[in-house]
Amino acid sequence: MEKIGVLVISYGARETAMVDIFARSPNYKVELYVADKQRNPFNVKKSAKHVVMPDLNVKDICKFAEKNKDRLDFGIVGPEKPIIEGIRNLVEKRTGIPMICPTKECAIEASKIQQRLLFHEIVPEANPRYKIFNPKDYGSQEKVKSAVYKWLDELENKAVVKPDEPAAGKGVGVWGDHFTSREQLFEHFLSNFQHGQVIIEEKIEGEESSFQAFCDGKHITPLPDTRDYKRAFDDDMGPNTGGMGSYKAKGDVLPFLTYSERRKEVTIVNTLFEKWRKTALNDAGLRGVPFYMAFMHTGKESKILENNSRPGDPEIINILPILKDDFVDVCFKILEGNLTRVELERAATVLTYKVPLSYGGYLDTFPNLANKSEIDTPVDLKKAYELTKKHGDRICVYPASLELRDGETYALKSRAVGVLGVGDTIEEARQISLEGMEAISGGALWHRTDIASKQHIQKSAKHMEELRRRK
Repeated sequence: MEKIGVLVISYGARETAMVDIFARSPNYKVELYVADKQRNPFNVKKSAKHVVMPDLNVKDICKFAEKNKDRLDFGIVGPEKPIIEGIRNLVEKRTGIPMICPTKECAIEASKIQQRLLFHEIVPEANPRYKIFNPKDYGSQEKVKSAVYKWLDELENKAVVKPDEPAAGKGVGVWGDHFTSREQLFEHFLSNFQHGQVIIEEKIEGEESSFQAFCDGKHITPLPDTRDYKRAFDDDMGPNTGGMGSYKAKGDVLPFLTYSERRKEVTIVNTLFEKWRKTALNDAGLRGVPFYMAFMHTGKESKILENNSRPGDPEIINILPILKDDFVDVCFKILEGNLTRVELERAATVLTYKVPLSYGGYLDTFPNLANKSEIDTPVDLKKAYELTKKHGDRICVYPASLELRDGETYALKSRAVGVLGVGDTIEEARQISLEGMEAISGGALWHRTDIASKQHIQKSAKHMEELRRRK
């Protein structure tokens, strides 16, 4: 069996899933070198070398790669921060180790304005209406307020406020979710405007899907659609989060979408890819997962909410464990420029996250339900792992924001652990995922109970039927 070395740049469960799939390779003996945000217990166990870099500093990652370059065949990056900061450019230049992620120039999630301008140029029909506000264009707060209110008149107040750069000010704000008056919206706007440009887009009504595609620079290989759950609590209540879970159906198309709506997504991304790659520095600049795209389906058209230059968390976790192809071979084909298709098991998957009380505002919203006695106690995954005796590889337990300390595992502040269920139906996969959730104890963790529920899926399907009738 051929021995290879792989560098994995890790943040959470998305990368734990990658580590797992590499470790399970049927064709290669994979030595894993993991640069991790925390001392993830799964990654520590599976890696030949594991280093903790809380800020995922690209220079430190590069030094780690340099030290081990004679044993590394390639590297793969999950989180957006190192991609945006040019980890591929730096590592490839200094070490010659090929990296699977877009170059800094192609990581357009670094600028929401750059995204919109690119989409406007190539696929304007998929772009929501938008207006860019630059501090240089306005001499006073009253002038920019007047311009914002004029734009809100056109949008009938249904607006989404986005800072150009990630993590500036208060971040993305949505009418009806974060504010219900123009005064609140403008306050949110100003919190971002003081840091730089802000874009205000129209709020699109519809149902959302997540589209992902592998890319070797010359071809894109679409993966099945997934549905992410951003809201913290059941019934889509509470604040937006990084994602409380996700699901995919047995095939490529989500149960509330039509094959025609799926084809629209593929057509839009193909058009974007073919024109964008001609203006990129070279074809290989888009290598990796340059299209992790949120679509909103209106019944009439499909609009791009945003695009990310990385695999989805949690959405890629719905895909990796059911790859029929060896993921190592998929990676080599990406690097060689000859990946034209991937084979997946025909199965449904459901991923549910368990998170700490501080996440999603649970403790403030449900103080009487919170199990505060378990705060700062170790998290016990033993019973969850034991479920593999019952379900085999139909269940995957992926530590995320968990840290190994003196032999015990503790939850940090973000999503702590994900459990993926695999089944012939969405409901079967969901029950396996929930069984895994219930088997995890300690750490004062909680989870949504309705990820991929029949009721939620039926609600989405009914909404789409109503929207299609309005056409």
